[in-house]
Amino acid sequence: MNTETSPVTEVVTERDGTVLTISLDGPKTRNSISPPVYKALQSAIIAAGEDPGVRAIVLTGRHGFFSSGGNIHNLKASAQSTMAEVTGNTDALNAMILSIRACPTPVIAAVEGGAAGAGMSLALACDMIVAAEAAKFVVAYVKIGLAPDGGVTHFLNASLPRQLVTEMCLTGNPVEADRLHVLGLVNAVAPVGDALATAQGMAAKLAAGAVGAMAIIKDEIGAAATNDLATHLAVEAGGINRARFGAEAAEGLSAFLEKRKPDFAGKA
Repeated sequence: MNTETSPVTEVVTERDGTVLTISLDGPKTRNSISPPVYKALQSAIIAAGEDPGVRAIVLTGRHGFFSSGGNIHNLKASAQSTMAEVTGNTDALNAMILSIRACPTPVIAAVEGGAAGAGMSLALACDMIVAAEAAKFVVAYVKIGLAPDGGVTHFLNASLPRQLVTEMCLTGNPVEADRLHVLGLVNAVAPVGDALATAQGMAAKLAAGAVGAMAIIKDEIGAAATNDLATHLAVEAGGINRARFGAEAAEGLSAFLEKRKPDFAGKA
């Protein structure tokens, strides 16, 4: 186990075979996040993405909650900071979010209890979300006189109707995991207490797959939102043409023709 600490919340990594679980551990603040956490989590994500032994990542929070987002005491104190200082903090938050999107390894969020503010941005940045039945998702910046950050409006607008995004952001009211599951924002709903185990099970299945191809797929999905059709056809053509000469494709195609289960281990 490796632990990186901040004054409030720790970033803890635990490895089980080819699956890495990254946990936020801040029992007094429901795993609030702040600049030291942004940097520690970004470092953990980048290191995992560069480690060929890590083939899937699960991101979660301990103590029955995913993350409450920004620490309120820090946010209040930041009003005494300079614009340059607070801009540096939001830049660090954005760098953390972008590191998850850029990570070639699949990242699954396991959400117990809830995800609020920048904690919700963190969950939405992941490739998939598993949420406990009682989990709630909250964009409550407006209730403390702030506007959202961390890409939350970008992620929500790409996945949900504008009216629901507006409701969430202007009222700050929580939305239940079941509702977001029906709308496709949450991939799976688990019994309370089982979100992490469910996400780890999903991650293990991904880890046994063609992770090199998955990295290409992640890039294509990320580019699809802004590419026009002709541009994206070229992106996909480049992706499949790179993949077709790789060891994963050789194994996958051979296994299909031989009617056996492919073994992608060590072939990325």
